[in-house]
Amino acid sequence: MAKFIFGVDIGGTSVKMGLFDEAGEMLEKWEIDTRKENAGENILPDIAASIKEKSEEKGIAVEDILGIGMGVPGPVTEDGRVLKCANLGWGIFSVADKVTELTGVKKVCVGNDANIAALGEQWRGGGRGFDSIVMVTLGTGVGGGVILNGKILTGATGAGGEIGHIMVNPKETRVCGCGKKGCLEQYSSATGLMRSAREAVAASDRPSMMREFEPEKLTGKEIFDAYKAKDEMATEVVEEFAEYLGLGLGQVAQVVNPQAFVIGGGVSKNGQCVADIVKEKFAKNVMFALKDTEFRLAELGNDAGMYGAVRMVLS
Repeated sequence: MAKFIFGVDIGGTSVKMGLFDEAGEMLEKWEIDTRKENAGENILPDIAASIKEKSEEKGIAVEDILGIGMGVPGPVTEDGRVLKCANLGWGIFSVADKVTELTGVKKVCVGNDANIAALGEQWRGGGRGFDSIVMVTLGTGVGGGVILNGKILTGATGAGGEIGHIMVNPKETRVCGCGKKGCLEQYSSATGLMRSAREAVAASDRPSMMREFEPEKLTGKEIFDAYKAKDEMATEVVEEFAEYLGLGLGQVAQVVNPQAFVIGGGVSKNGQCVADIVKEKFAKNVMFALKDTEFRLAELGNDAGMYGAVRMVLS
C-alpha cells in the first residue's frame, strides 16, 4: 500500500503545504491563510482540517500517512516544543503533540523554519551531495540553518543557526531589531543592502546607475544590475555588503566547518555573482584549512521548507 507524507511550512501570512510520496517526491502543493487572531489558536486546527480534506480527496487513510513534518517561525526543541513564537502569537507548548491529537497521525516532526529550509536544500537543493552545510537566507533579515552530518543543529533551546545576529561591527550606533548593535543582519540582509545604497546615493553627487530609480524603488536587483555593469558606487555598496557577510560566515565556518554555504533569499536571485563575491571576502577571514569551502545558490525557493519537513519524517 502506498504511503504518504505531508510537509508543512508555517509563515506569518500563509501556510505552505505539500503532499509527498514515501520517496520524497512532491505530488501536490497548496497554501492556506495563517489566521493569527486569538493568539494563533486557529493555525493548527486549520492545518489539520486541510490535511484531512486533502486525504479524503486522494483516498488516503490515516494509517497510510507516514508522518507530518512541520516548520515553525520560532525556536523549537528536538521534541517538538515551541519556545514562544511571537510572530504567530504562540506561547510554550508541544506542537507535535497537538498535531497528533488533531490528526491522529502519530509521527509529527517539528523544526524551526530556517533550519528545515536548510535541511531541504541539503537534501534536494543547492546542498545536494554534501552532508554538512550552512544555509544563509538573505531577505528582510539574515536567517540561517546549520546541517551537520545530515542532522539539524538545533541548539539547547532551539535557537541554533541564528547567524544574522553575529556581531560584525562593534562601532555601530544603530540598534538592530534584536536589540543589539552591529549585527550581520544590519548590513547583509536585503534591507541592509538597500539602506546602504540609498545612503550612498544621498551622500554625494557622483554619477551612478542607481540614481535612475526613486529611493524607495531601489531594490537589490537594481543594485546588483548596476554592480554587474561595473558602476563604481554600486560596486562599493556590494563590496561592503559582501565584506560583512564574508566576515560573519568566516566566524561560522571556524566553529562548525561546513562543506558548503548555500545562499538563498531574495538577494540570491541576482545570480552566481552573489556567491562569488561573498566567497572572495570569506576567504580573507578564515584559516587556510577553510578557504576551499564551497558557496552555492539555493535551488528550491519557497518549497525548501516543505522538503525539509518531509526529510525530518524520513530520517
